[in-house]
Amino acid sequence: MVIDFHTHLFPDKIAEKTIQSLADRSGLSPFANGMAESLLEEMEEGHVDLSVVLPVVTRPEQFTTITRFACEINERYGKGDYRLLSFGGIHPDSSNYKEELRELKQLGFKGIKLHPDYQGAYFNDMRYKHIVEEASKLDLIISVHAGVDVGFPDPVHCTPKMAQEVIKEVKPTKLVLAHLGGWKLWDEVEELLVHEPVWFDTAVAFGVCSDEQLKRIIVQHGADRILFATDSPWSGQKESIEHLGRLGLSKGEQEQILFGNAVRLLDME
Repeated sequence: MVIDFHTHLFPDKIAEKTIQSLADRSGLSPFANGMAESLLEEMEEGHVDLSVVLPVVTRPEQFTTITRFACEINERYGKGDYRLLSFGGIHPDSSNYKEELRELKQLGFKGIKLHPDYQGAYFNDMRYKHIVEEASKLDLIISVHAGVDVGFPDPVHCTPKMAQEVIKEVKPTKLVLAHLGGWKLWDEVEELLVHEPVWFDTAVAFGVCSDEQLKRIIVQHGADRILFATDSPWSGQKESIEHLGRLGLSKGEQEQILFGNAVRLLDME
């Protein structure tokens, strides 16, 4: 079994334009076109059983439309063979964040996505602390982009130090720091975040972080706190699974990362 804990989809009518814009900004070549059927084809090729979809609310007024889109994904693909599972999203400028989080919980969402770079706020901003605190009370998973964003490289809106501050002050119960705790800030991750009670996902870490450091972070933090993830369409699922297999981890550690930890966090047991 394989669960990809970090993927992105867009409505068909804007997917091509959105992916092209993001590719131009980042200089990355997508592995899929941002539509559900394209992701499902990639999953088939890579033998991925479930992909978690993480929508980003870039303006507060997008909450309703993005929530509707996420509900459509879960209604169409989250039943029967259960291939796609979308989280909800929320913006730090929301004046009704408590109500919106309760709405997402009532609609059955397992978690939320935050992206400080796209949302224009630092992760240790009090607005995010309030959201993380309230989401934790509701037992929602919180996935946050951490580290450098290739499309918005400066300033970094979620550094390991900012994440550490939120962890210590808010004590979130289900916080996932994407990109191995902080993309391209892995020395700081090792210094500040390993052993903290949070999860790291592996999105766009394979082939960017050195294998030596990647394995060291996994071992230091604990394989039971690492989630396999690709950030599809920005890295390949099949290629990422193969890369994980070359790190020299035990079969048990690989199984934890590929699906065991996600099953536990998503309460699928």
